[in-house]
Amino acid sequence: MTRRQLLAAAPALLSAQSPNDVVRVGIIGVGNRGFFLLRQILKAPNVKVVAICDTNPDALKRAATAAADHSPELYTEFRKLLDRKDIDTVFIATPVDLHKEMTVAALEVGKHIYCEKPMARTAEECRQVTQAARSAKGILQFGFQLRHDPFRAASIKYIHSGGIGKVLFLQAYRHSGDLPRQTGWYFDASRSGDNIVEQACHILDIFNWVMQTHPLRAYGSGGINLYKDEPPGRTTMDNYVVLFEYPNDIRFSFSHIFFDPPQFTGIQERVFGADASIDLPKGMLYRRAPKSVPEKIPIEGEGEDMNYRSVAAFFDNARASKAPLNNADSGRISTLTGILGRTAIYEKRIVQWSEVDL
Repeated sequence: MTRRQLLAAAPALLSAQSPNDVVRVGIIGVGNRGFFLLRQILKAPNVKVVAICDTNPDALKRAATAAADHSPELYTEFRKLLDRKDIDTVFIATPVDLHKEMTVAALEVGKHIYCEKPMARTAEECRQVTQAARSAKGILQFGFQLRHDPFRAASIKYIHSGGIGKVLFLQAYRHSGDLPRQTGWYFDASRSGDNIVEQACHILDIFNWVMQTHPLRAYGSGGINLYKDEPPGRTTMDNYVVLFEYPNDIRFSFSHIFFDPPQFTGIQERVFGADASIDLPKGMLYRRAPKSVPEKIPIEGEGEDMNYRSVAAFFDNARASKAPLNNADSGRISTLTGILGRTAIYEKRIVQWSEVDL
């Protein structure tokens, strides 16, 4: 049997533990992203936050205040939280260098896991997490929430239906100001995996979903052109460009900079097809026929928040022990795509997929 079949055949883990279909939650890491996740969790019906863990006392206090109606227990050691038998699901929103250790530990004690992206920093860490997920009782979902954006989901469904004809070329950029300086680990590549892994994996994941596979190779260039030693000790790039090659001679051009002036360029994700091209975040279709005008494709769930949709999907998946859309396999592939690009940039050469697919 495949893992999907095993999960479908197994009884839901929650049914034996949690009364009245209430999902009992522990969350590890309630800094910037973790606190944002906590707010989404608190919106979900039939959910109780029973434990919160963070090493920062101020972050822990803020989270406890937000979840005061749930009366959570507070921890500074994540293994003590995992030891609790009354926790069904665990959210992990810590720095990337902790993802592998915490995810594997939570899977080993049978919890359902929602881990923020990316899966890990290195190909070897990804291999270890994936191996743990294959033998685990609980499901593993990653926080690639762009998959739950109504516009991108509808656009990709339209592409997969043949709506733009044969896919010819992929193009995207994410241009912004710099990351928050108060979050020091963002700027330490040894902890974050650098920006192409920690930040860009969202976009890489979307284009892997478009192509329904991973790239074959990558080459690129990047560095620090403006923020040299800002903040002090910075080792993450402030700009780079990378070209990924997919099967069937399809290229994906991606650039990422952190000194974009406000309202200058921003975010773009586009797929060019033989019959039409599509703007993924807007769901706008541009046909190649003469005198055609842009048209909006049907969007299911328009106006719904992708972050809440991602969390709500996780709770549904946990209740049914159902394999997530953004599961261990897709999370691994999209993280490895970032590692592929990073290796090409750092080593200034063409890097093959087989070099990172351990």
